[in-house]
Amino acid sequence: MAFVTHPVTPDRVDDFVAVANPNRRASHCWCLSHRLTSREVSELGNGSRESAFRALCGRENPPGVIGYDDGESVGWCSIGPRSENTRLSRSRLIRPLDGVPVWSIICLVIRGGHRRRGYTTPLIEGAVGYAASRGAPAVESYPVDPGSGRIDLTMAFVGTRAMFEKAGFTVVGTTGATASKLPRIVMRRMI
Repeated sequence: MAFVTHPVTPDRVDDFVAVANPNRRASHCWCLSHRLTSREVSELGNGSRESAFRALCGRENPPGVIGYDDGESVGWCSIGPRSENTRLSRSRLIRPLDGVPVWSIICLVIRGGHRRRGYTTPLIEGAVGYAASRGAPAVESYPVDPGSGRIDLTMAFVGTRAMFEKAGFTVVGTTGATASKLPRIVMRRMI
């Protein structure tokens, strides 16, 4: 496996689409729901979610990284400064723990047909490396803590405690948010 990650710049949007929205449906995921308000999506993309996502990819801090195995896009990790994620910054359920200007991982996707091949940890590592290269002091994630329960696989994109522990994150707090009725926690990795 020759796994590498690259920021999702405008020339890599089609690679993101192959992972997160292969049928390119306008109403499906463009990884904006925790990042932008509806008004921001409308203003940035003239009402088009795809156009709004493309505009984000042209910014100083593109909205995440794409993971590639031997040149094929196989994973997506949404990561960026918490302060640039309007909806997350305004969340009453996932509040900042302190004044550290963290970068936040808010979504992970491994492309259908490529799951269970060991891509998640290197994808998270690549995202942390990207944040470090941009001067981030720490990266946070807000995964589900399933405890002894089971996570609904339709919600797996939020990540689980175990997957982030494997990538060197530690639990630093709790949130008021849930996913599939399971609690979300705050995990952090200092850089």
